[in-house]
Amino acid sequence: MTLLTLLLIAVGLAMDAFAVSVASGIAIRNLRLHHALRMATAFGLFQAIMPLLGWLAGLTLRGYLAGLDHWLAFGLLTAIGIKMIYEATRIEQIEERADPLHPVSLLLLAVATSVDALAVGVTFAMLHIAILTPILVIGSVTFAICLAGVYIGDMVGHFFEKKIEIAGGLVLIGIGIKLLIDHLRS
Repeated sequence: MTLLTLLLIAVGLAMDAFAVSVASGIAIRNLRLHHALRMATAFGLFQAIMPLLGWLAGLTLRGYLAGLDHWLAFGLLTAIGIKMIYEATRIEQIEERADPLHPVSLLLLAVATSVDALAVGVTFAMLHIAILTPILVIGSVTFAICLAGVYIGDMVGHFFEKKIEIAGGLVLIGIGIKLLIDHLRS
C-alpha cells in the first residue's frame, strides 16, 4: 500500500472525528489550547487503537477468508463510506450546554468516531499489511485534523461539517473500488 493511499484512508477515517471536533469547538466556551489538545489526543489515540484491534481480529480470520480478501476489503471500505455519507445527512448540532470535554463524553465520542477504523484494521489484516505504519499515520493524521477542527468550529461553526464527512465517505469508497480493480487486474 502506498503512502498516498494510506494518507487518504487516514483522512477518510478522520472525517467523523473532524466533524465532531468542529461541533465541539462550537460548544466549548473559552476555548484554550489544552482543550483542543485533549480532544485531538483522545480522537487520535482511539483512531490508532481501533485499527490495531481490527488487525488482530483479522489475523485470526485471515486463513478462513483468504480467497475473499480483496472482496472483503472492497465491501468493508464501501460500507464504511456509505455509512459515513448517510450519517453526514443526519448530523445534529451539539447543544450549547453539552460538555464534549467531560471525560465520559470525550471517551464516548472518541470510541463512536473510531469504530470505522476497527473495520479498516480487519481489512489491513486481510491484505497482509503490517500495522505499525498505518496506526501511526492514522493516529497522527486524526490528531492534526481534530486539533484544527476544534479551532475551525470555534471560528466558523457547522457550515462545512456535512460536506466534509461526505467527502471522507467518498474517499473510502474510492479506495475500496481501487483495491478491487487492482485485484481483478492481477
